[in-house]
Order: sequence, then C-alpha cells, then structure tokens
Amino acid sequence: MSQIALDKLRHLRGNLADMAKECLKIRTKAGTFVPLEFNPGQLIVHAALEAQRLNFGWVRAQILKQRQGGISTYIAGRYYHKTSMNKGVNTYILSHEQSSSDALFSIVDRYQRNNPFAPHVGTSNVKELVFDRLESSYQVATAGAQEGGRGRTISLFHGSEAAFWKNAPAHFAASVQAVPMEPGTEVVLESTSNGPSGEFYERWQDAEAGRGDYIPIFLPWFISPEYTREPPLGFELMREAEEGEVSEEEYRDLYQLNMGQMAWRRAKIFELRSAATFKREYPADPMEAWTAKGDHEPFIDANLVLRARKRERQGYGPKILGIDPTSGGGDRFVIALRQGLKVPWVKHRTKIPPDEAIEWVDSVIQETKPDKVFIDAGGGGVWLISALKAKRREYQTLIVVVNFGGTSQAKLARPKMPGPKNRRAEMYGRCLEWLQLPEGVDIPDDHVIQSDLTATRRKPSLTNDTVLESKDDMKARGVRSPDTADGIVLTFASTDFIEQTQQDTPSSQFGLIDRAQSVTTPLPVSDFAGGGGSWMG
Repeated sequence: MSQIALDKLRHLRGNLADMAKECLKIRTKAGTFVPLEFNPGQLIVHAALEAQRLNFGWVRAQILKQRQGGISTYIAGRYYHKTSMNKGVNTYILSHEQSSSDALFSIVDRYQRNNPFAPHVGTSNVKELVFDRLESSYQVATAGAQEGGRGRTISLFHGSEAAFWKNAPAHFAASVQAVPMEPGTEVVLESTSNGPSGEFYERWQDAEAGRGDYIPIFLPWFISPEYTREPPLGFELMREAEEGEVSEEEYRDLYQLNMGQMAWRRAKIFELRSAATFKREYPADPMEAWTAKGDHEPFIDANLVLRARKRERQGYGPKILGIDPTSGGGDRFVIALRQGLKVPWVKHRTKIPPDEAIEWVDSVIQETKPDKVFIDAGGGGVWLISALKAKRREYQTLIVVVNFGGTSQAKLARPKMPGPKNRRAEMYGRCLEWLQLPEGVDIPDDHVIQSDLTATRRKPSLTNDTVLESKDDMKARGVRSPDTADGIVLTFASTDFIEQTQQDTPSSQFGLIDRAQSVTTPLPVSDFAGGGGSWMG
C-alpha cells in the first residue's frame, strides 16, 4: 500500500463521517446505491454518541425513534467502521426477528463489498463476518426464545427494535451484560414504541430520569426530510379536533411544521386508519410514542402540558419553590420554581448525599430568594427540613412542610363535601386548573417533565372524591416516580400567602387557582401540611 493510501486509511480510521461518505454504500428506498451521508436524524445520534464517548470513553445510549429514519443503517456503519478498522473488536447485533436480522447483515455485507479499504475476511456467512487478520468479528443474531450472546466478550452491541424482543429480560441479562464497562465499548439500544410496558420502556424511563449510564435520544418524525409531500389543490388545515386531541393548525404551530409536512401527516394517518397508530409509529414527542390504544387517560391531559411547553409567558408575583427530596430509593431530588403563569425551571439531581443536598437547596434558596418554599415531608423530607431550619433563622417561616398523604385543605374545611382525598390530589388538581387557565401558562420544554406530569391516573371513588393512584400502583404498571411533576405541584400547596401580596394585580397573573380554595377561613401556616393520613414520598 502506498504512503498516500496509508495516510488516507489513517484519516478514515479516525473519521466515521468521511469514511461513510467515501467508502460505504447504502441502498435508497428507490433502489439506487449511494454513499452514506448522514441525514438529520443520524447527525443527532452521531453527535450524542460522540459526546458521550469523548466524556467517558464508552457509549451507553437508548434511542426512541420513528419508522424508517435510517438509525439502524447509521449504527451498522458506525460499528462496521470500528470493527473493520481496529484489532480485537467483537460486534454483536441482536434484532427482533429473522427478516430484520437478514436486512441488517445485508447492509454490512454491502459496506464490506464496496469498501476500497475492506479488511481480509476469513469467515463469511449469512450471520457473521470474521476479519481474521484483525481478530475482529461482526455477528448478527435474532432475539428468539433462547437468550443469545452469553459467554461471549462483546465490544460493541446494537439492540435493534429492542421493544419487540421476545424474552427481553433474558436477552438484556445475557447479551447486554456481556459488554464490559471499559473504554471503547458501546451499547446502543434503538426501537420504535411497542407501548408503555416492557424492558425497553422501563429502561427508557430510567434513562430519561438520569438513573444509570444510558442517555435517552428521541427522534421526532418531522426531522426526516423525506416526510413531506406537495399539498393537494385547496389543502387547508382543520381548526377543529376530536376530544383529547389538538387541531391540525395547533399541531403545526406547536412543532413549527410546514404545509408539506402537514399534508404528509394527514395522508399517513389516512393510510394507517388511526391517529393513535400514527403517534406510536411517527411520534412528535416521547409521550406520543408510549400512548397505547385503550390506555387509561392520565389525570393531566398530555395536550395541556404540550401547549404549556410551547408557550412563552412572563413571570409575575411571588416566587414559589417546590422541593421533592429523594427518599433514597433512586428517585430524583427535584426543585421547581413557579412565578405566576410561568415555571422557568425545574432542577433535579440523583444520588445526592444528604450534606450535599442541604447545601444545594440552601444555595438555590439564597440565589432565587423565593417568597415561600414548600417541601414534601415524606421520604427524605424530614431531615432536610430540620437541617435547613437549623441553618438559617429566616427558614423557620419561609419553609412550609407539606404532607402528600395528609388530608386536603378542602376536606378539612368541608369534610362531608366531595373533594380531593389528600394533599397530593389537591395539589395535582390545582396544577391541572392552572394548566387550563385561558391566559395560558408556560413550563420548560422538556420531555421528562411532560412524561412525569402525564404519568399519574385518577382512580374511581364511590364518594366522588378526587383520588389518584399511588406511587406503588404506578410502579406496578412499570411507571417511574413522577418526581419533576411532584416538584411543580408542590408550588400549589397553598395560595393563602399569594392573596396577601397580589394587591391590585388580577389573581390570574399569579396563577391563583380559586376552585381549590374552597376554604372559607384562611388556614394558618401550621395547617398547610394538612392532617391525618400516612406520609407519601
């Protein structure tokens, strides 16, 4: 090999994008063969994986995607590049069915046949390429009833359509665990949605919550440039929508789409015969992907949250902090700020030691200078409240204890009248009404907050009280603790002090919810926590 060729090889070895464009060929949907040049979705994934690799030396990622976005093609190229250019790299691809495994291997086989720098192959069959001189291999398998990958040392693992694996727990335990947490190793799990259950769904929730090493990567359908079409003559967006849905006009505005994309969306929904199916196959947001047909409705409608994410409002009136401490079981430690119609930010941390948590909360309070701080007393709340009140004298009145499981303020005032069963239901109810305000409210544009706010369901009640499912109920159906939502709803623990500071400004400017204030006599601060009931984290 000439010196020029060696220099070129060295360059390509360290540059996936150039190697893909110059050496790898893909088959287009039209049946032509072209160089692999990354599309917008592939560029997003590439940037995220490279950032994690540069930070930690390894990659652990989970990708929730739309149909036919080219992500499997990108990962096949990424792993072929690493396997064919380095010694001792063992790549293992696990797909959900045989036809997909065959398709994935054909992609890699095409890369090998068209690569001018292709390494020598010692073994080649329908499932495996062995680069004998490099002592590297590339194997594709199917996730059947029997677990695969056990007993192997895997460098790079690609789990394709992982939400559809048969016997998924065993495959995760065998194949994924066969990849050591060492520099140069990678595990990428990608899939379209298979509904809100199963290993992939539960692991996505962990990744979204920041638990563990995996980063979540979501790809909405409209980043794919091919998902557009020429609008037919006279095409107009519908202003009306079915109950629980957004209109086409609102959908366009929420995601800033053009008419070509909206025409494609309408045609695809007609083809699929279901808007719900379109959401799962071509989601615009992770919550759409996890929507299952016949699913119980959440207490807080997803569209209300989505609209709030896309609005911009100014914050007026008192600043209120809601703090939901971790209970030590892996949940997130959350601090949320609300000022009237705006929640400017929600901060959360995991695995934070008690001393560090106290200093963190204290620094946030000192920086924010809130008018009231509401802290959940369940789980780890008691020690935090005690430590903070001992730290600064002003915290004695600034900090208010809230008992999620305590009797609601409405029930204390009118015990025999239907109302929120406990403080948790009361605060979620106030948050719901706040989201429904005609003025419109503003929350951070964040998938995690969306997921948490819409996670909790209402339970039937013979007394017509508002009863929400418990966190144990949620855990039983595979839903994580909605910690960021709990932080936000804690800012609605009481509105009494807001009435004292609003002066001539309309109450709606402060996000004041009147319906929940059925208490005719103002309650003292000491009663904000409610009474009775057991504490809930």
